[in-house]
Amino acid sequence: KAPIQLHSLEGRYATALFTAASKNATLEKVESDLRSFGSQLAKDDQFRSFVESPVVDRTLKADVIKAVATKQSYSATTSNFFALLAENGRLDLSRPVLDSFAQLMSAHRGEVPVIVTSATSLDAKTLTRVRDALAKGGKFTAGNKTLIVSNKVNSSILGGLIVEVGDQTIDMSVSSKMAKIEKSLAGPFPIIFYPLLLPHDLSLCRLGLNLSVLLFKKNCL
Repeated sequence: KAPIQLHSLEGRYATALFTAASKNATLEKVESDLRSFGSQLAKDDQFRSFVESPVVDRTLKADVIKAVATKQSYSATTSNFFALLAENGRLDLSRPVLDSFAQLMSAHRGEVPVIVTSATSLDAKTLTRVRDALAKGGKFTAGNKTLIVSNKVNSSILGGLIVEVGDQTIDMSVSSKMAKIEKSLAGPFPIIFYPLLLPHDLSLCRLGLNLSVLLFKKNCL
């Protein structure tokens, strides 16, 4: 069974491949095959255009992909999968399928992707501190999960951080705070209610506070 559900077309193809490779105990080999194919797509513009072109004959594509699979010693599972994509006229989805399969393998290994968006690039030390702050309490690392942190730069947030982990987002960006202030000033004086915070909400509040302290130290000390 796939570790996560992917509902897009490329996600369904990747899930079918993951299931077949899992049954054949060839997950690592298939992953290696796909990385090799992805690398070839990335470095060879002519090959990528051929694979993704909607006007190239399906039979010709199938023959070329079969030759590539043989030359690169792809597993039978991988070779049959690419033959299926060619037969269905879906080789143009190759790169999205590779990305979806990588997601499945990451989830299979218990990896949780964490995307930290900042106005400027963050160094490795800061990203490590963000990871450690998220790991505190075990909320995001239950079941021996591993946090895989990456940094995305977006100057439009002006400052602060936006942290995406799993299906949750912690927005501590300057742009978000400014938007809230502008909204408050634009409308009538708000009537403020203080709802009861559930334990889940409290944990996110504490996490936001930890990350805010981290950010303050980085920018001000």
